[in-house]
Amino acid sequence: MEPSQPTPPTPPPAGGPQPGGWPAPGPYTSPGMPYAAGPYGGPPGAPGAAPYGRPPRRSTNGLAIASLVSGIVCCLPPLGLVLGLVALPQIRKKEQTGRGLAIAGIALSAASSLLLVVGLASGGFSSAWKGFQKGMDEAARSEGAYSLRTGQCFIDGNKGEKYATDVKVVDCARPHDGEVTGDFKVTGFDKWPGDGPIDRIAETRCEAISSSYALDTWKIPRDVWTSSYQPTGQSWRRGDRMVTCVLATEKTPFSGSLRSDSTSLSPDQEHFLLSLNPIERLSYEEPEDDPDEDFEANRKWAGELLAAIDSARAGLRDHDWPDTSKAALAALGKELDTASKHWGELATATDADAYWEAYDAAWEALPEDLGADARTALGLTGAPPAGEGTQA
Repeated sequence: MEPSQPTPPTPPPAGGPQPGGWPAPGPYTSPGMPYAAGPYGGPPGAPGAAPYGRPPRRSTNGLAIASLVSGIVCCLPPLGLVLGLVALPQIRKKEQTGRGLAIAGIALSAASSLLLVVGLASGGFSSAWKGFQKGMDEAARSEGAYSLRTGQCFIDGNKGEKYATDVKVVDCARPHDGEVTGDFKVTGFDKWPGDGPIDRIAETRCEAISSSYALDTWKIPRDVWTSSYQPTGQSWRRGDRMVTCVLATEKTPFSGSLRSDSTSLSPDQEHFLLSLNPIERLSYEEPEDDPDEDFEANRKWAGELLAAIDSARAGLRDHDWPDTSKAALAALGKELDTASKHWGELATATDADAYWEAYDAAWEALPEDLGADARTALGLTGAPPAGEGTQA
């Protein structure tokens, strides 16, 4: 007997539930058809999709990083504050990271900006900057003349040679060989002009610079003269154009600063020296040739010295001097009145013989000390420097 055939099950209605209540599986895509869209644009592992269902990695906002860096760097606090404030809305809009960096940058920048404002208001920033400049100034000192600056005193290991290579800056209270009175830049030459032209320029310019720097010439030792350090042909090719003017000695070192100008003198002292110094300077510029050899040059010089005497008389007469010095200055003014009369005769001499006749009387009438009592009354150096020689 043949076995009976099993009766096939009755198929469920299309779309109906499977036995046990499970839903029918969804349709599969055909080979070669695209994947169904996943939650982030594709199936796991597909390009542009988040791997295995994780959200994509968010980028860090660049302005937030810049804000933090600017807040840390002391000279950029306002910039860090602005960058941080701009970064916060960008982070929210673009769903980026870096909010903590931006907040930290804003906080640091705000604190630094506040300190900066307080420093400027109180002068603390100015003091700090001056301290920084002083430190840089100290660091810039070197064993050479080209780094010397006005007011510095130095020891010259080359002892007055024109091209110094061994110059050491020292405190002016210590014995030293020279003091810087100023500097200037050589102009007017397209190429190296040679030592001669620069020597002539330096002599004229440095004489004027040193005279303005050291108005109280009686403070200057007799063997201290105006000199200069100049560019060499080699340094000129490197761009060096500076001439450094100095008061220096090749003999015994001296101590103390020679500076006496508006930075250290009272208005009365400065006025007195500016009035009298031209007489002293011109008294050392008498022509080398005597009147018999060059009468006109000598008479011209006498006229220049007469003009300096008359200018000093007016300067003393028209100034309102302190009560403690009025008597001494009045006495000096009378001496200059007498000197003016005799130097007038010398300056108007008609020939060499007449010049010689007036010569001795003119020199005797000129106060030899040019007002030592008046200088003392004004608090200036009361005696000329001892020793041989003449002043620069």
